[in-house]
Amino acid sequence: MKQMKPPKKPLIFYYGIILVIILLLNSFIFPAIFNHSVKEVDYGTFLTMVEDGKVKQVEIENNTIMFKPKDTSEAKLYKTGSIDDPKLVDRLHEANVKFAKVIPKETSPLLNFILSWILPLLIFIAIGQWLMKKMQNKMMGGGGALSFGKSNAKVYVEAQTGITFKDVAGQDEAKEALQEIVDFLHNPKKYKEIGASIPKGALLVGPPGTGKTLLAKAVAGESKVPFFSMSGSEFVEMFVGMGAARVRDLFKQAQEKAPCIVFIDEIDAIGKSRNSGMPGGNDEREQTLNQLLTEMDGFDADKGVVILAATNRPETLDKALLRPGRFDRRVPVELPDLAGRESILHVHAGKVKLADDVDFNMIARATSGASGADLANIINEAALRAVRLGRNKVMQNDLEESVEVVIAGYQRKNAVISMKDKLTISYHEIGHALVAAKQSHSAPVHKITIIPRTSGALGYTMQVDEHETILMTKEQALDKITTYMGGRAAEEVIFKTITSGASNDIEQATKIARSMVTRFGMSDEFDMMALETVNNPYLGGDTSLMVSAETAAKVDAEILKIIKTCHQKAIRILEDNKDKLHELTKYLLEKETISGEEFMAILAGKQESSVILEK
Repeated sequence: MKQMKPPKKPLIFYYGIILVIILLLNSFIFPAIFNHSVKEVDYGTFLTMVEDGKVKQVEIENNTIMFKPKDTSEAKLYKTGSIDDPKLVDRLHEANVKFAKVIPKETSPLLNFILSWILPLLIFIAIGQWLMKKMQNKMMGGGGALSFGKSNAKVYVEAQTGITFKDVAGQDEAKEALQEIVDFLHNPKKYKEIGASIPKGALLVGPPGTGKTLLAKAVAGESKVPFFSMSGSEFVEMFVGMGAARVRDLFKQAQEKAPCIVFIDEIDAIGKSRNSGMPGGNDEREQTLNQLLTEMDGFDADKGVVILAATNRPETLDKALLRPGRFDRRVPVELPDLAGRESILHVHAGKVKLADDVDFNMIARATSGASGADLANIINEAALRAVRLGRNKVMQNDLEESVEVVIAGYQRKNAVISMKDKLTISYHEIGHALVAAKQSHSAPVHKITIIPRTSGALGYTMQVDEHETILMTKEQALDKITTYMGGRAAEEVIFKTITSGASNDIEQATKIARSMVTRFGMSDEFDMMALETVNNPYLGGDTSLMVSAETAAKVDAEILKIIKTCHQKAIRILEDNKDKLHELTKYLLEKETISGEEFMAILAGKQESSVILEK
């Protein structure tokens, strides 16, 4: 628990400094300023100026005579000491000078003290308090360190969000599950008549970038009700108990605005399991979670308060939070399929000027596994490329290049690569493509290039499936590994040596082989035995083995066996097609980038000379 550091000096110390400043101002500064504008002269000079007609006005006080000269270029006021002079009045009258006797005003000593000391002190104190409050707000992020219980939830109304289900594409199942909540907020009566109660809460789970927050805003936009949005991390800040107080305040505001929707983003920040044994647990988070559980039990869903929450780590949430009566529904927001990706591309492309020949289906097929955020980025990258090239419309090649930018990075046009290395890279990439083309369970080759990319790739071979595949057979997995082995195999067949260019191929092939043995049950040695579990499936899917050291060694041996078998198969394919390997490599070396159609035409021997000449 963080605590505020006490001030180095007590507050009375600063008030004492202010008092000394006021004393100095009243005693020295203000009198000095006043005296600076008054010139003191002797009485004889005063009489001479009166006789010469240089005096305009005279004020006679008890001990001082103040007079104003007619010449405005001189000092504004003069003063001289008062002397017992009975003829002074006659002299002033003869010189036609205005004169008067100043009647002393009886000022209350108490009022004089208040005006001179108390009032300035109060003004200084008020300014000091205002400055301290401003500094406190800046340090504590706007709410102040002592603003206990104040919820920082942002409240949106329909006019501000303007988001409906039309703005969310590729998540038809999630929209269907949430449509019932929208219908209840519109027509609660028909549900109450039959005795049904709306779910108190719905938990949106899925990988980052799939549109969980957008879906929650769309529910509010469709329902046309207030929308409270708050991140889980905002509940926990400085003092123990503040998070619980903010939960209470959030639900109090929600009930006052009912019907409404409360959205808690990244709820795993406060909703982690209390007995998970994971690091990072603390009393503040648990108090906040307990208060959230209590509040969700305490309010009546029939009033129209619906809780939506989003997370990409559902396995870490507390079981008490997920039970029916709190979060009754779990709505998966998964990565979109082929049709979903195409719909998302259409939605994001609605703001962009497109050429007539743009094919979103091809882009959707090339972006398997991409989230909605990735696809939005691809559209934006394509628009930026079109602007860079001086066009006012996005063309198909802009979209295809933007896919490659997202996958492999920008082209390194100024990279200097020796001819020897360039030749090696060409054989490597053609090796991948040739092995893929000669297998019956591999995706068709779409593009081959040896232009280096900023991600570190010196070249790559892109394969695009003609149809969306959900399941992967053992044969497909083995063919994928064999295709990854094709680059290294080409180096061995042609140069009788190996390079470091296959590092990423080895990593990907090993990952597939390990999954075949440990999770997919595609190994004769272990049959259908589960050997590892997947942690955080929505955040990278890291795995951990659940076996003994002896079994782990056998797992490694089985993985090595699969990789070696696939490696030898790739070498055999290339040995049998060495002539085509040379021909295709020469063509790629000259053109640097070739399409899948060009590759297949040369491989099939269909008018190969004319293909080369035309290109």
